[in-house]
Amino acid sequence: MIVTDIRGHALSGASQDTALAYSDAVRLFSIFAGDPVSAADRMIEVQPGFVMAHALKAWLYLLGTAPAAIPVARAAIEAGEALPATAQERGHLAALAHLAAGRWHEASRVIEDVAIEHPHDLLALIAGHQLDYFTGNGRLLKDRIARALPNWSADMPGRHALLAMHAFGLEENGLYDQAERQGRAALAIEASDGWARHAVAHVLEMQGRHDEGIAFMREDLPSWTTDSFLAVHNWWHLALYHLELGQIDEVLALVDGPIMGVAVPQIMDLIDASAMLWRLHLRGIDVGPRWHRLTERYQAGWSAGGYAFTDFHAVMAFVGAGRRDLIEQTIEAQGIALLSAGDNADFTREVGYPLVRALKAFGEGRYAETVRLIRPIRSLAIRFGGSNAQRDIVDLTLIEAAFRSGEHSLARALAAERVAAKHDSPLAKLFARRAGFTGCAGKNCACPQCTASAAA
Repeated sequence: MIVTDIRGHALSGASQDTALAYSDAVRLFSIFAGDPVSAADRMIEVQPGFVMAHALKAWLYLLGTAPAAIPVARAAIEAGEALPATAQERGHLAALAHLAAGRWHEASRVIEDVAIEHPHDLLALIAGHQLDYFTGNGRLLKDRIARALPNWSADMPGRHALLAMHAFGLEENGLYDQAERQGRAALAIEASDGWARHAVAHVLEMQGRHDEGIAFMREDLPSWTTDSFLAVHNWWHLALYHLELGQIDEVLALVDGPIMGVAVPQIMDLIDASAMLWRLHLRGIDVGPRWHRLTERYQAGWSAGGYAFTDFHAVMAFVGAGRRDLIEQTIEAQGIALLSAGDNADFTREVGYPLVRALKAFGEGRYAETVRLIRPIRSLAIRFGGSNAQRDIVDLTLIEAAFRSGEHSLARALAAERVAAKHDSPLAKLFARRAGFTGCAGKNCACPQCTASAAA
């Protein structure tokens, strides 16, 4: 008798009970809630011959990007490879083997083929979508899911997850209206879908709808904060709205509470903390010992040179804490990473290495050097992953460095660029005032920059 998941995929080595447990664990992963890792462990304990339990465990560990997770994931992959498996399951294991070896792009391609052949394979779609995020593949963030959506009927379990992923892909490609519709449709089906909440939050951020964003995030806190491993990132989005509006006390309360208050942070939680503290730092706000606490957390659960995007954010903390030793250790580790065979060598060479040196220069007051290092790669920053909202910190650092280095023409140009992109943004207006613009008042403004933007 062939045992299948709830969408009809054969599950080698599973019983009816573990097949149901697997479907539920994938559901938890799709909404970023609960503890799918423990669920995978329980399935393996009960049914050690269950191939996709091993694959699920490996995906969960590797997509967390923690260096310590790689040996655990490799053991799970090896266990799965030793078992009889379908072609679909072997596709998962092959993609995982590439990812464990640092071949991010090849892992993405292999799991892409699995989803093309099996468009109802929700785990393949989630894993591929996350790989697109980590590698900065903006087009596939949208199109990988768009390919599968026509195969999902309105009543198929898990469809909300496809809508949520599609929403995020649309948002990252600037298709904000469509993105918001898809994200809200996902939430209408599954209010606890943290990725759908996150996708709509991105839309509201990119469109400068900050008051709406605060209301949206606060309207149903339990749905996205209870037992969610995406909660810290969504709190970060709420803090972004308050920061944009200049509500610094609100931002610091969120930093000290849900953003940095988590007992056992994941790597992405540390990234969020760095990104928020650095934004405050750029505004000249003293965040005190928070830098030191964050640095200690990096030292406890992270090692340099594994993923350039994380290196970049770790060095923000080290600059803030005045830890030149850790900055130099990170730069040295990046030098070793440049010689590796994995894709992170390219992430580091093209984006991560110059950005880390730019942060070091900024911390030492060498602002012209920061400008020199960031300008050639700011349009390439997508290549080391993250979202448009996260990579905005590259532009924010460049703008502040331009102001502080006395490069007034560049600062003025960058401020005009930002006003054009985020017309009603209080921060954009602040940059405009610092650059010497006058009369910039938002929509229907008559200042030269806004007039030119409207004419275009």
